[in-house]
Amino acid sequence: MCYLLIGNISALISDDCTEPLVDAFLRVYLPDGRHPIGAYPKRDIFSGPGQLTAGQVEAKQDRLLAETRLDEKGNFTLTWEQLHLFTEPLEFDICLRHMPEQANFRGMESHYNLGMMAPNWKRSGQQYVAAYAYILPVESWRQIRANYGTWVIAGTVRRLHAREGQAQLKVEAYNAGNHRLLGCARTDEKGRYQLRFSRKQLTSRLMLGGNRRNPEGPDIYFKVYRNKQLLWEEEAQVATMPERKGVSPCSMINIIMQVPALKKASGHVPGWWNNWAVLGRKFSLVSH
Repeated sequence: MCYLLIGNISALISDDCTEPLVDAFLRVYLPDGRHPIGAYPKRDIFSGPGQLTAGQVEAKQDRLLAETRLDEKGNFTLTWEQLHLFTEPLEFDICLRHMPEQANFRGMESHYNLGMMAPNWKRSGQQYVAAYAYILPVESWRQIRANYGTWVIAGTVRRLHAREGQAQLKVEAYNAGNHRLLGCARTDEKGRYQLRFSRKQLTSRLMLGGNRRNPEGPDIYFKVYRNKQLLWEEEAQVATMPERKGVSPCSMINIIMQVPALKKASGHVPGWWNNWAVLGRKFSLVSH
């Protein structure tokens, strides 16, 4: 007999938007025996994960039962041979070495305790099967991203007065400080996008200044393309609005496009277009 544990680990960008923990390591430990059955301390998606020191990780190495790497969707599969446990709670940790968009980067390693849980094992043939899922709350994920110097912005692209999202568009975010491209993403079939960038895309002032654990974010504005054609763009001064200044490492910004889009002519933009550019915005920005 063996045990099979399947599941998923993800993080909240906002109340209704998540991203998977790609390439992270999930570690499962045997109980430490300090607590009687039924009296184990719990940690859930509301209290958030607890960060561990290197010493704390090393101290429980002898209790490690199994570990595995999460795939590109945050899914995992864990198996181990039958031991003495069947109803005992297990302890779950996550190990991060980079953020989801940093596929080939191996930087700072950080460890977090997700808590204790007794899986609801069901027998299936010659194995016991159970599932486990965990969602990091947005407050915790925002701080973790800040520690790694990365940002994620999510939202939906819509036309003015239209409810449905616009699919297959390219969204570009620009740093108003130097008008450089920070990152780009494509909308899915429902018009949703997730755009990511790191500290290296920012100006030298933002790279070198501020607190590393709570870095100052850029002031941003957007452009939207269909294929290679510019479909809509914001004026750079939109980035001076409170909702666009110093964006949080986890932000939600919905884009409402005024159509038909106008291109700038000889650097001159009609006054009424500036008014529409400001009016045709809808923000739902997660605060710091």
